[in-house]
Amino acid sequence: MSGFQAILGTSEAPLPWTTLVLGGARSGKSRLGERLIRDHAVDVTPVYLATAEAFDAEMRLRINQHQNDRGTDWTTLEAPRDLPDQLDACGDRPVLVDCLTLWLSNLMLADMAMDQEIANLVDVLAERTAPTVLVSNEVGLGLVPETPLGRQVRDRQGATQQRVAPRRPFER
Repeated sequence: MSGFQAILGTSEAPLPWTTLVLGGARSGKSRLGERLIRDHAVDVTPVYLATAEAFDAEMRLRINQHQNDRGTDWTTLEAPRDLPDQLDACGDRPVLVDCLTLWLSNLMLADMAMDQEIANLVDVLAERTAPTVLVSNEVGLGLVPETPLGRQVRDRQGATQQRVAPRRPFER
């Protein structure tokens, strides 16, 4: 049994309605999220809500690698800023959101009303009737960021993770 199976159980165990997968850069968060959703998507094509945008060649390569790694058995939707609406439109299909960190960064860069967008996401999650796995970077265990913007990103990330994390793992 792998370490993740010991923590999360096997595919026969029920998946909480909302699961938050945290970890550092390149730690396998997306791969774990994909496996959780794939293992619990019965007779339905799961949805991959992608929040990344390719602003440069290196990011395009990362996005392409993610697409190649997960294969073609997903419906992929782009949600760089409109995550709550896109998630709501997924109905009763299992969804992987990858990732909250990029979504929050996109909101900040677009100078959008972050508190309202986060509240909208929490509301949509509360109404979902299918498993949703949210992938997010862990940003608060390292050094304190040097800049005010860095500290704001870290603080927003932590606050958002607290709001979307399940309170009672196996209840809606």
